[in-house]
Amino acid sequence: MTRLASSTRNLHRKFIAAVIATALVITGFSAAPARADSDDIAKFIAGAAILGIIGAAINDHKKDRHRPPHVDPTPAPKPLPPRVRRYDLPAQCLTSIRVHGKERNLLGMHCLRRTYSHVNTLPNRCYREFDNRTQSRRGYRPACLRQYGYRLVRL
Repeated sequence: MTRLASSTRNLHRKFIAAVIATALVITGFSAAPARADSDDIAKFIAGAAILGIIGAAINDHKKDRHRPPHVDPTPAPKPLPPRVRRYDLPAQCLTSIRVHGKERNLLGMHCLRRTYSHVNTLPNRCYREFDNRTQSRRGYRPACLRQYGYRLVRL
């Protein structure tokens, strides 16, 4: 059962209870000895009717209040389309190698082949091979790739 249906059912029950209570009060007056004159009974019925009208107006006013729709404070990120996503390079492939006493940043070729499916589309101008005394490294220069629109992201 929805919330609206249960609140409507509660309103009907309250209305029926009010009608029954009013009927009991009126029948109690008519069964009692005629001590009160008819003006008092008319005033009581008028007062009960006014209270009922005021209660109904308050209830209608509460129903008319519009609640703002529920909005998630943190919307879920949508995946990028493939044509845009191919410019996102894995940041874990960024390494640093010392060549001729200088630190050089490099996106390692082995890591890129393992984690990036568009290695063949990377610009050849950015490809470099660095050799030092102990090892040879192949890969792409990040600064050069940035000029072509690529960026490093954590995947």
